[in-house]
Amino acid sequence: MQLAQFIERLADFESQDLPVISLYLNAQANEHGKHDYDSFVRKTLSERAQSFAADTPQRDSIDNDLTKINSFLDGEVDRSAQGIAIFACSGANDFFEALQIQAPIEANRLYVYDRPHLYPMARLVDQYPRCAVVLADTNAAKIFVIALGKATKRDELQNVKTKRTQVGEWSQMRYQRHNENYHLHHAREVIEKLDRLVREEGIEHVILAGDEETIIPLLRAEMSKELTDKVIDVLSLNIDTPDHEMLEESLNLYRSHNSLSDMDKVDHLLGEYQRDGLAVAGVPQTLAALSNGQVEELLIASKADALHFDKREVEKVLALYAPDEELSTLDQRTLADELIRRATQLSSAKITFIEDSSRLERIGGVGAVLRYRISAENAAPYEQGTGVSTAEALVEEQNSKEADANVREGSTKERSQAQGQR
Repeated sequence: MQLAQFIERLADFESQDLPVISLYLNAQANEHGKHDYDSFVRKTLSERAQSFAADTPQRDSIDNDLTKINSFLDGEVDRSAQGIAIFACSGANDFFEALQIQAPIEANRLYVYDRPHLYPMARLVDQYPRCAVVLADTNAAKIFVIALGKATKRDELQNVKTKRTQVGEWSQMRYQRHNENYHLHHAREVIEKLDRLVREEGIEHVILAGDEETIIPLLRAEMSKELTDKVIDVLSLNIDTPDHEMLEESLNLYRSHNSLSDMDKVDHLLGEYQRDGLAVAGVPQTLAALSNGQVEELLIASKADALHFDKREVEKVLALYAPDEELSTLDQRTLADELIRRATQLSSAKITFIEDSSRLERIGGVGAVLRYRISAENAAPYEQGTGVSTAEALVEEQNSKEADANVREGSTKERSQAQGQR
């Protein structure tokens, strides 16, 4: 199962008056080849369970969860896994979901709330996207799918290997055309397989790897515009490059691309928002747009504590859009989760986590690019009232600070010029 589908299942969990465990574990082996999460699990789970009163449905549920979790960790962990995520609530029809992944989870974390904690899981999807890599030369090719830091080889092609020959000029030209036909046929076959894979598995990013003077131009010439638009860059690699080196180079390339892409996305969001275009900003406005199904892409800070909001505005949105789904706690983490849940369930939106969120924090740490606008009479009932929204206030404050800084800088320059003239 793809991780995005797993998140959808978790988002569908119906909250009950019972504790739901969300356990994220770093399963990387230490220098002694052992896991470091064992003591964390024993100590933290036990302490959290004791915070619930004995002989209550809540305590019975969490005690059963601890038994299941310990049993799973003792006997079912794959030694190759670098991260483990477990979600459990025995009182809710024995709800238990465990996922082992090849990508590392940064730290051991335990959350107990009335629904699964989705934010770290959604961030993993953004950090380790599904990406196709084509490693090719003029007669051979390997096609990989990279997901959660692991490369899986999907196709391997081997066609006629041509050789150079010393013959007369006319024969040499015929032989060269003969070779070019083989190379063209090979490139066409590679792209056909790549295109089928990308469409069947919903892959958004493609990396080409090979000689940039021979095979790469042939591959590009055979690609449709839709496939070309998915290519993020090219790696100069030999067809015999070991798989682990290809994986490392590809992940580094994607991270560089992602960093630049994040900057462009924030620029676009702010531009659309400032001219009242297809964007909203701030926690309450984004929650409302997600609830309407308007959001094409959600941009959210990579750390939940970067979210800031007016509690009354958020409560108003929640009351209007989901009066029967009251959040028992209203803080940065629960709101981050609610944004992710609504993006997944109500808007089917792409979720992008912004690592350098300093500019995004000007508008509350979150915003969204919209598919369309809704007229006031047809919009869901969120009203900003007569006041200025939190996001607008933050933008105005930032613009005011920048304007003051420019004025001060201009005054300083004028004084300096005047002194120089004297």
